[in-house]
Amino acid sequence: MRGWSKRVRLEAATAAFLTVFVCGCTPLRTATPAQQSSAPQVREERPVQMAPGQAEVPYLPAPTSIDLCGDPVPLDRQAVYERFDREFTLIVYNHAQVYLWLKRMQRYFPMIEERLRHYGLPGDLKYLAIAESDLLPNACSPKGAAGPWQFMAATGAAYGLKQCGSVDNRFNFQRATDSAFLLLKNLHDKYHSWALAMAAYNAGDRRVLDAMRVGGTHDYYDLCLPLETERYVMRILAIKAVLGNPGKYGYSLPTEYGYKPLQEDQVSVSLSRPAAILSIAEAAGTTYSEIKRLNPIFRSDQIPAGTYELRLPQGTRQAFERNFKPGASGSLVAQRQAVSTSARSAGPGARTVAPSRSAAVSRGAHKVKLSKAVSHEPKQKSRKISHGAGAATARAQAHSSRQRIRLAKAAPPKAKKKGKQEKATSHKGKRKAGH
Repeated sequence: MRGWSKRVRLEAATAAFLTVFVCGCTPLRTATPAQQSSAPQVREERPVQMAPGQAEVPYLPAPTSIDLCGDPVPLDRQAVYERFDREFTLIVYNHAQVYLWLKRMQRYFPMIEERLRHYGLPGDLKYLAIAESDLLPNACSPKGAAGPWQFMAATGAAYGLKQCGSVDNRFNFQRATDSAFLLLKNLHDKYHSWALAMAAYNAGDRRVLDAMRVGGTHDYYDLCLPLETERYVMRILAIKAVLGNPGKYGYSLPTEYGYKPLQEDQVSVSLSRPAAILSIAEAAGTTYSEIKRLNPIFRSDQIPAGTYELRLPQGTRQAFERNFKPGASGSLVAQRQAVSTSARSAGPGARTVAPSRSAAVSRGAHKVKLSKAVSHEPKQKSRKISHGAGAATARAQAHSSRQRIRLAKAAPPKAKKKGKQEKATSHKGKRKAGH
């Protein structure tokens, strides 16, 4: 048994030695840099061999035919198809954004579609609001466009969306929707093409006219426009393709998860003075942020004087009408301003009661010498002399015995000085006459 075990061990050692020797002498075919770099590439290019249950990214091809407000889009042209495919691919795989659009559509599309029917316009125009602002009422662009339909200041004012101080009607969703449809209708009547009308809405009328003049064509898909405008119409088409049939591309939003239309009460308010938004919120029993959310046209913390249609949370109108007095919150500001204004404009002999001694001193009462003397008297601390009070008026208002004594003592020296001045003048006259 011992000899057999030795022989087995010897054979095993010999086999191991030969294995090591042969492997050491064999060229390292598996260790070449080419094979090392190619090996992981082969593993990465095998999506078919994925583990069971592991998700794959499906390929979603763009539609091969689509129309814009009833006008056919020439997707049979390769250049046009590639422009459309680019926007479609960026949108269809942007899952978070698409779901946010689907949620906001439930809130705003019913109103937008109703206004489209009112003006007799095609339904595809509703997707323009998504391309402009993602259906966000407070959207603003670096170039100055504002609101859900991104009106510039001049264009908005021309279509009834005035901006006055801290009130900007471009943020009024319904009014801005009406103005946008009127503008698009006018542009379509001019160009007889919805693609050109949308391009002019985005880039401006002048740029589209210049591009048509340079290119010698009236076909939007043949024009050389700014890149943003070239992508603009294609983006609207891609939005329509995805949101028009979301289930085709894997999107399924249950109705209960969409954003419900805003439930609100409307009340007409006429303000003779500025009113703080916080005072309106307190009168309605709601919060400052809720009033700002429902009334995005007010861009500051105060509502200027004027007549407005305020939007309040549903069920708060009666409380607001009961608690809010027209101009109540503004009158407080006006009263404070009136106090400071009257102190500045008070004429000689006017007298105001200041809230504190330091406030009266800050108004300049220390400039009058007599008011200083009076202010040191304990009985006269509450009486202050206004800016315009002169020495004569101060004497007339003095009531203490000390003031009268001081006035009496102060009068003779002035008379003596006047007498000396008269004598000196008379002597000078005599000397001049003598000369």
